[in-house]
Amino acid sequence: MEYFIENGWMVVFLMAIMMPVIIYIILKKKKIDHWIVPYFISVMKNIFSPKEYPQNVYFCFVDHFEPGFVQPRMDLVDLWCEKYPIIANRHMDCRGKKPQHNFFIPIEEYHPDVVEKLSKLCHKGFGEVEIHLHHDNDTSDNTRQLLHNFKKLLFNKYALLRKDELTNKIQYAFIHGNWALDNSRKDGRWCGVNDEISILKETGCYADLTMPSGSGSTQTRTINSIYYAIDDPSKPKSHDSGIPMEIGKKAPEDGLLMIQGPLALNWWKKKFGILPHIEDADVSHNHPPTPARIDLWIKQRIRMVGDNCSVVVKVHTHGAQIKNAGRLLDEYLDMIYSYLEKNYNDGKKYKLYYVTPYELYRILKGIECGKDDQF
Repeated sequence: MEYFIENGWMVVFLMAIMMPVIIYIILKKKKIDHWIVPYFISVMKNIFSPKEYPQNVYFCFVDHFEPGFVQPRMDLVDLWCEKYPIIANRHMDCRGKKPQHNFFIPIEEYHPDVVEKLSKLCHKGFGEVEIHLHHDNDTSDNTRQLLHNFKKLLFNKYALLRKDELTNKIQYAFIHGNWALDNSRKDGRWCGVNDEISILKETGCYADLTMPSGSGSTQTRTINSIYYAIDDPSKPKSHDSGIPMEIGKKAPEDGLLMIQGPLALNWWKKKFGILPHIEDADVSHNHPPTPARIDLWIKQRIRMVGDNCSVVVKVHTHGAQIKNAGRLLDEYLDMIYSYLEKNYNDGKKYKLYYVTPYELYRILKGIECGKDDQF
C-alpha cells in the first residue's frame, strides 16, 4: 500500500500511456479506426448545429434482393408480393403515402420471373426496382456494358427505372455487392474496376446508396453524409471523400451523388458489457430493429450542408434470405413503420416521408437548388 501511495503517480502515468494504445488496438482489430474520428466529429456537429422545425424525416428502405443465381427462391419472391402490400396498406406517412420497399436486383442474378413479379408489385405503388451488382476481377468495359444492358432491359421490358428529362438517358440508383464499390477492398476482390465511379456516372446512375459497410477496408472515412464523389480512375476508392452536397452550391459536373445510411456506435447494445455495437443500418434476423436503433438512425441527422430541417434515414436489408424474409414480413417492418409514425410524425416536431431512392434524389436536388415546394 505504501509503495502504491508513494508511486501512485507512476501507476497513473503508465495507465495514461497504455489506455490510448489499448483503445487503438481494439479499434484496429474491429477495423473501424479509419472512421472513428470522423464519427465523433459528426456527433459534436449534431449537438451544436441548429435545428428548424418541423424536421422532415425521409425514410428510404433499400433491399439487396438476392433470390439466387441458377434457381431463384420464387417462394420468397411470392411471399414478398403477397405479404408486403398487406403490411404497407396499414401504414402511411404525413402525405398519406404507403411505405416504399426498394428492390436492388443483382445483374448477375437476373431471372425474368423474379423481375416480372417485382415489377408488378412496384407498379402498384409499393416501391421501385433498382440495380445491384456483384463482380470480381472485372474490367471497365465489361462493367460499363453490364450496366448499360441491364438498365435498358429493365426499362424496355418491364417499364422500370425512368429517363432524365433533359438528356433522355435512362437513370438508375446503384448498390455495389460486397460493399466493394470502386475496387475499395484492400485485397482487390469483388470488383477490380478503379474507374467505377466514372462508369456509374456515365451510364446514368443518379445516386449510389452502397454505404455504410460498417467495418473493413470498404467503409469510407466519410460517414453519415450526402456528398459528391469525384473519380480518380487511376486509384481505387475515390468515394472515400468528396464534395459535400450544399444548399445553393452547384453540383460538380463529374460528381456522383453518394447517399449514405447511418453509421454509429450503439452504447445500448454492448459486447462483453463494455464495447459498443456498431450500428450500420442493417435490418436482419440477427440485427432486429429496436426503438433505440431507430432513434439512433434519426440522431445521426444525415443531411446536406445548410439544411437544418431534414433527416435522411436510409437503411438496408437482404430480404431474399429466408431467415430475413420471415422476420421482416411477420414482425420487423410493422414495428419500424409503427414506431416511426408514432414518434416521428406529429406534424410539429417531425414530418415523416416514405420515399423511394429516386424520390429522395429529386427532393435533395430540389433542396440543393433552394426549392421549398418538394411535394
